[in-house]
Amino acid sequence: MSKMPKCPQCNSQYVYEDRNLYVCPECAHEWSSQVVEKEKVSLEKLYHDANGTQLFDGDDIIVIKDLKVKGSSSTVKQGTKVKNIKLVDSDHDIDCRIDGIGQMSLKTEFVKKA
Repeated sequence: MSKMPKCPQCNSQYVYEDRNLYVCPECAHEWSSQVVEKEKVSLEKLYHDANGTQLFDGDDIIVIKDLKVKGSSSTVKQGTKVKNIKLVDSDHDIDCRIDGIGQMSLKTEFVKKA
């Protein structure tokens, strides 16, 4: 059984489906199931680099600014190429492995797509 969406009007969890409509028994609000599908698509977070290019998992990026590594004396130099990134929903948007440094988390504002 699929999980029913909550009512957008009163946030009730007691929603039922009637043909192609969702109905809330508490406030009598009715809405189309197509609206729910559009909301699911719009909830996905999009990631963009410093130039506004959209990033995806597995992309290669280039660091555009020298970045100090917290807890270390090393620095990620401008122009460093990072391969096969993973996008995450966190305060730092990119998880990656940088040669010579190891696992790191980067913000999208300091990189550009390679």
